Amino acid sequence: MLLTVDVGNTQTLIGVFEKDRLEHEWRASTDPKRTADELALLFGEFLQLADLSFSRQITGVAISSVVPKATQELREMTLRYFGFPPVIVEPGVKTGIAVLTDNPREVGADRIANAVAAHEMFPSRSVVIVDFGTAITVDAVSADGQYLGGAIAPGVETAASALFSSTAQIRRVQLLVPEFAIGKTTVGAVQSGIMFGTAALVDGLVERVANELDGDVEVIATGGLAPVIIEHCKTIQRFEPMLTLNGLRLIFERNID
Repeated sequence: MLLTVDVGNTQTLIGVFEKDRLEHEWRASTDPKRTADELALLFGEFLQLADLSFSRQITGVAISSVVPKATQELREMTLRYFGFPPVIVEPGVKTGIAVLTDNPREVGADRIANAVAAHEMFPSRSVVIVDFGTAITVDAVSADGQYLGGAIAPGVETAASALFSSTAQIRRVQLLVPEFAIGKTTVGAVQSGIMFGTAALVDGLVERVANELDGDVEVIATGGLAPVIIEHCKTIQRFEPMLTLNGLRLIFERNID
């Protein structure tokens, strides 16, 4: 069985695959201060929930991470507790796609994993991937499997935190989609601006990115905050919550003997 780990700035998504089927998934908060031993305790508890352990069933580990300290500790945890090295999405790892940005090393590992999974799903079509996380990323993959680049915008909670911290008379509100775009209260107005504003931002970016691609374009959304927003987007065609983990599975398969 394969253990996949996607470390984001806010949350860490963990999944266990049996061949190409995702059997278990968990979410944990990302804490760069966790040591390899502390991570082993956390992962051990998750595995135990599925009647798994470090010494049974798990035969491979694949990791994508945008938090360098967490990457190193996960590498050490895997070596120490599983007894073999993990496959980490980093320079030198086989992905099956070409990264055509000016500096491929600066592209987030999760964005590469998403691109791999999206191209596997639509091998003859261009794809736009919208990942709703701490930041919203909009990435373009060509029909022949080239990662072309994309756009990065503030995520829902990131934008809201900036608004609340920078304005004296606007207090923090619950991030819910209001019934109407015209807010009759400050709370309603803030919710409208953040939630509908994010949906409009995504639609605008997707349209611009898609216009720069050739042929028919498939638009995929992923990320923990996607379900709240995508029902108010006009451009999103499908939701794939485990896109990154599936990309990790594919990358792992391309890097084992």
